[in-house]
Order: sequence, then structure tokens, then C-alpha cells
Amino acid sequence: PLQVLLKATRELGDEISRVTQAAGCSVVTTYCGHGIGQLFHTVPNVPHYAKNKAKGSMEVGHIFTIEPMINIGTYKDVLWPDNWTAVTKDGSRSSQFEHTMVVTETGCELLTARVGEPKDKMVWSQEKFQR
Repeated sequence: PLQVLLKATRELGDEISRVTQAAGCSVVTTYCGHGIGQLFHTVPNVPHYAKNKAKGSMEVGHIFTIEPMINIGTYKDVLWPDNWTAVTKDGSRSSQFEHTMVVTETGCELLTARVGEPKDKMVWSQEKFQR
């Protein structure tokens, strides 16, 4: 499992921000991950940015998503008239992904890992890149 032992939901945003800022990127603050339970989109909300005000603790068995929109430029976004497409306000490149995770006794397990790949990290390679 991922060796990220976070106690509060808001700490996920701190960690995502730390990694993205170290790479010179920003994270859109408009959208967040969420819990998954009997309802697909449910509490807790999981903001992807630091110093957020999310409430809740991470407990063994909790299932949640992280789905940050990571940008080369500004964190500010604009929603297109289709009410679905989000782009950066400055037009810079951006990437968004979603993964589902479960809290375990020793950290988190990536439930959306590719078949045959590690459950503790996402492996990226040019061969798997799709356009």
C-alpha cells in the first residue's frame, strides 16, 4: 500500500500541493475528489490544494477519489459554455486524472491501478500513452 499515512482529509490537499509546487505547477481549486459509498459522489470532499478547510478523518475502509487538475500556469479555471469542459484561465497546459483509493491499515491502496501494475503507485511510460 501507499505509505502515505494521513489522518485528516484536508492533508491530501497539502500533499498534492507540495508535489505539484515542487514541479513548478499549480492545482485548480474549483474541483475536488470525493468519497465513494452507497452514493457515488459522497462525503468527504477531498480538496487538492493546501490550507483547505475540509473536515473529516481518514479511517481504514474509507474509499475516496483524488482527481486534481494540474497546470503549468495559473490555478484559475474557466468553464466552457457546455458546462463540462474546464480549461485554465491563461490557456496553459493542464492535465486531469482520477484515481480511487481505499484506506488500509498501512496506508492507501490504489484501486484503479492498471492490471498487472503496482497498487502503490501509478507507472507512466511512453508505450502506454494514448492520444
